[in-house]
Amino acid sequence: MDPMDPIVNLARSNQSSVEEFVLLGFSHVPRLMPILFVLFLGMFLITMLGNGLIVLLTLVDTGLHTPMYFFLRNLALVEICFSLDIVPRMLESLVSGRGISLMACALQLFLILSCVTSECFLLTVMAYDRYVAICHPLHYGVLMNQRLCLFLAVACWVAGVPVSLLFTIWLFHFPFCGPRGVRHFLCDVAPLLRLVCADTSVFETYILVATVLVLMVPFSLIAVSYGRVLAAVVRMPSATGRHKALSTCAAHLIVVALFYGTACVIHLQPKSSYSPESKQVVSLSYTLVTPMLNPIIYSLRNREVKSALARVLGRKKGVPR
Repeated sequence: MDPMDPIVNLARSNQSSVEEFVLLGFSHVPRLMPILFVLFLGMFLITMLGNGLIVLLTLVDTGLHTPMYFFLRNLALVEICFSLDIVPRMLESLVSGRGISLMACALQLFLILSCVTSECFLLTVMAYDRYVAICHPLHYGVLMNQRLCLFLAVACWVAGVPVSLLFTIWLFHFPFCGPRGVRHFLCDVAPLLRLVCADTSVFETYILVATVLVLMVPFSLIAVSYGRVLAAVVRMPSATGRHKALSTCAAHLIVVALFYGTACVIHLQPKSSYSPESKQVVSLSYTLVTPMLNPIIYSLRNREVKSALARVLGRKKGVPR
């Protein structure tokens, strides 16, 4: 059974005068829309190329067949899914301004919530991987075995599906009987709540609790993992060893900072006091900039990735690992 069937049925049976929404994300700057289209298209292509390259390298190069790069490949796949869910529709709205049906809007929201949840858990698993590698290096191969890595990856992908499905169905069960213009470039919880003509206080309470749990519990686990990593690094007698240990964590820490810095602003307040326009600026960094920067960060700061790229491109001389 298709997991989106309940959403489709509810969207169709929604007792509302609104049959479709119009994404108004950039309607307040009509003169900039052609420039924004070119800019966003370029960023989208860089995102797809960069993350696609990470997936390709970690698949074909045997030097990257390790747990760390296995999880990095999954993170790149999540970013690809996330971008494909949002950017093509955003580019279409910049060109044509056509509406989006309730069913398509519900599907987009469901995929956004699922991808965000998967990324939270993947970043947590990647932090745990670094903790095991640095704090228990002699047992790393046993603790991070292939079966466990596969289980953790599958768990990260499916963990957000039930909660995302529940809140998407719940939100689209409300009547949308007001204006059909969504003051955003995507179907997100906050702008959709503005169009609901019913009491949503219970929904907002529950989704806020769920968001805090999904964001803060993984973040706390990441903080604990890196707290123990830092303690282990401080005890290392060699400055070279300390530098090497910290360098393996640097890219991941930067990605965590980018992700949580924007995700908390976007998702922790369903009906935020911020204006829709200001939240859109933050959303752009969250939906376009971060997915584009992740592969760049990992590539620029990682010798193994650059060496694998050199080998795949057929260069005779690579960077030594």
